[in-house]
Amino acid sequence: MLPLLAASPAAAQEVRLLMLGDSITAAYGLARGQGLPARLEAALREKGHQVRIIDAGVSGDTTAGGRSRLDWALADRPQAVIVALGGNDGLRGIEPRATEANLAAILDALKARGLPAMLAGMLAPPNLGAEYGREFAATFTRLAQARPELVFYPFLLDGVAGNPDLNQPDRIHPNEAGVAELVRRMLPSVESLLARVPAG
Repeated sequence: MLPLLAASPAAAQEVRLLMLGDSITAAYGLARGQGLPARLEAALREKGHQVRIIDAGVSGDTTAGGRSRLDWALADRPQAVIVALGGNDGLRGIEPRATEANLAAILDALKARGLPAMLAGMLAPPNLGAEYGREFAATFTRLAQARPELVFYPFLLDGVAGNPDLNQPDRIHPNEAGVAELVRRMLPSVESLLARVPAG
């Protein structure tokens, strides 16, 4: 009996990690198995983490959309959440204060449920002007500063945005090589998030 008990400690149970996002999460233009949730899960498992990433990505979704479907997304009972929304807000020129209010509501709801969270920031496209871009980026920084319990990853597309070799022809969505680079860069932050999940 003792070997059997030792082989299945509570700490070895699979962690359910929800990724609430838009087309980047939903593997737009890629085979499902090549999208960010699947590739991130595989990389975490290679490093010894027993984790299952729940893909809650909806192409075209804004922060308002993510906020409206949060309860539905949480029905899978995740133990931690990555919030990766905002790109479509920037593309549509949505008022940054509205983006901030939606994300704040999402993050506060997760905190109320005792769920560790990671906030992935986003930048606005340059054609909307420097002032809009500064204010848009600042929303994510303010949200993180006001919530020190968060894991903050400042820019979801860090190292990939603007690189034609890492993006699909639309220059917005990462290709397979781009997804690999996203995973490589964000892996330490996701590991920090997993470390905040209570044992058992």
